[in-house]
Amino acid sequence: MNKSTFIAITMSAASLAGLSGCGGAADSQLIDKPDYSSESGIFDIEALEALGRVSGPQVSPDGTKILYGVSYESVEQNKSNNELYVMNIDGSEQTRLTKTPGSEGGAVWIAGGKRIAFTAESEGKPQLWVMNADGSGRKVVSAMENGVGGFLFSPDGKKVILVSTIKSVRTAADVYPDLPKATGRVIDDLMYKHWDEWVTEIPHPFLADFDGSKLDNVKDIMEGEPFESPMKPFGGIESFAWSPDSRRVIYTSRKNTGMEYAVSTNSDLYIYDLESAKTRNLTAGMMGYDTNPAFSPDGKYVAWLSMEHDGYESDKNRIFILNNATGEKTDLTTDWDYTADAIAWAPDSKKIYFLAAYQGCTPIFSVDIETKKVEMVTAGTDIADYCALAPTPDGKQVITMRHSMLYPNEIFAVADGKATPLTAVNKEILEQIEAPKVEKVMVPTTDGKLMTTWVLYPPKFDPEKKYPAILYCQGGPQQAVSQFWSYRWNLMLMASNGYIVIAPNRRGLPGFGTEWNAQISGDYPGQNMRDYLSAVDFMKEKPYVDGEHIGAVGASYGGFSVYMLAGIHEGRFAALIAHAGIFNTEAQYLETEEMWFANWDLGGPFWDKDNAVAQRTFANSPHKFVDKWDTPILVTHGEYDYRILSSQGEMAFNAARLRGVPAEMLIFPDENHWILKPQNAIMWQRVFFRWLDKWLKGIDYENPSPFSTDAAEAAVDAAAEIGTTD
Repeated sequence: MNKSTFIAITMSAASLAGLSGCGGAADSQLIDKPDYSSESGIFDIEALEALGRVSGPQVSPDGTKILYGVSYESVEQNKSNNELYVMNIDGSEQTRLTKTPGSEGGAVWIAGGKRIAFTAESEGKPQLWVMNADGSGRKVVSAMENGVGGFLFSPDGKKVILVSTIKSVRTAADVYPDLPKATGRVIDDLMYKHWDEWVTEIPHPFLADFDGSKLDNVKDIMEGEPFESPMKPFGGIESFAWSPDSRRVIYTSRKNTGMEYAVSTNSDLYIYDLESAKTRNLTAGMMGYDTNPAFSPDGKYVAWLSMEHDGYESDKNRIFILNNATGEKTDLTTDWDYTADAIAWAPDSKKIYFLAAYQGCTPIFSVDIETKKVEMVTAGTDIADYCALAPTPDGKQVITMRHSMLYPNEIFAVADGKATPLTAVNKEILEQIEAPKVEKVMVPTTDGKLMTTWVLYPPKFDPEKKYPAILYCQGGPQQAVSQFWSYRWNLMLMASNGYIVIAPNRRGLPGFGTEWNAQISGDYPGQNMRDYLSAVDFMKEKPYVDGEHIGAVGASYGGFSVYMLAGIHEGRFAALIAHAGIFNTEAQYLETEEMWFANWDLGGPFWDKDNAVAQRTFANSPHKFVDKWDTPILVTHGEYDYRILSSQGEMAFNAARLRGVPAEMLIFPDENHWILKPQNAIMWQRVFFRWLDKWLKGIDYENPSPFSTDAAEAAVDAAAEIGTTD
């Protein structure tokens, strides 16, 4: 499951992500909205960290209120804190409900809208809490030994599914009780580690009775099964669905372990009957990912997202429905050539709303379950992404969140093709900032196609001057370059620092049909690399682009791209930055954990000499082109990254230094595939821009913080002069 799927988790009733920031609440000061004021009018690191992060809009059962979260980061405490708010359906009377040092996450309405349930810390563990709709009467109602990672109440409010963990492997002390301090792990199968952890526990769904004040009769509905539900690392409470009559619950699981788990993406939907305590597989024989189950409001259908092929995480996500009376399964998207990311039923059970990358953006769509007609719900002219689906009970609006490359999430109401903003959490900050300009350009590719490319221009852009440029290389590898907002790879921040940013939707990205999306599999060093170079060559022809000062940056597959481009760019780049990238594909094949990913995308094992696809992939590994490296490169990585081990970055850095190429390496011993901690994030941004400014602007900072507020405007001005004084 890729990161774009993770984004879709925000569509769920509650989210595991809502727990970030929990921990140490008793010893922490309240993290609240910072008092930010811009001195330069330029979007800088300080502004980025000051932004409030809006999440989880939930419409009340009577359709009059919206519940949502807003989180802020504390650089001093090195963590974030999420608080709960409520407002009227039209955005008026925005009221804060919580004000605590610890996060409240995954909040939903219960008891017909009279109460709110959420997760927060209790005695060092996240637990389930309830409170009145006005924020009073706060009470913890669960006492799960390993905490609560998510929850979903039944429609009648009498039952709840709790996500918690169970022990999955024996420890050294279990095997040898006389060695209580032994730390060794005896491993005899694959999937012993996953993304950022050694696998010692797995999540399970627990069913509990709820009488309004406490939980009773807590039961693991997968007791004795060594399988995950939800599926790590990205699965959340969207993995579950209650029937409208509260008698059945569906859960998602990939019922494999070890090597079988490592080579397969075949997850299924299982329906558990509360009365009989029996479980039935609803998607047996459907071989790809089956996820995101949702009962229709009338109970006649179950909808879900389904991929066709086992072992392919970026396959087309089809929208299927199951007729509960007849057992008939229907693909509603047979005639629609794009991939869905999230779904939500309309209140009348006649259509399904969904999100999908489409031509460089992520609009809201609907599909009629009878005619299969797909319609765009949001305006086709929107240069924005939508990332939540909460239809109002009257069916007249969809409450959602919207963002773009120029602003983070805010809550919107969509009706009749019009999107109306309901929140303006970050208005005060963004009004102080002169934003870059975003433009869509169509770049001709080497095989005669046109490639949608986003270009961002610095504030106060002057076409009579020349500017250094950055090629942004996307990760995934099949993750859309839509109007995304990122707190790490923030294109607005790059442009605000005086760079023209080039962000191509190269081969392998969704939103341009399944053929365009699938082409990259087995062709990592091929057409998508030519697409990148085509975008650079296209922009170099513009008189305002300084062709001598262009950099390339990227993370994950984007990091691989940078390593690959380092050996084939033929003088196009003057600086490179690679984060968490694959440098040696042979090593990657044996180092990574999810083998289905390596098998599908790399083509298979390098020892299979009869496999032409695999042999081409490994013959064109970036490390085989180090003899052509001549461009300054910054390598960054997290040591908790088990998808792409930090050894990949270390090899790349060592190779560059041994070749005499200017190189730096930034390693985080406490980060995974992403840089998540606030102080680490700031350090990463500072080093990122210091490196680019040195090699693309000729500015060698003594202070490792070149992009502080007092330096931002000067940096933009300096960038605009590059090439005019040569």
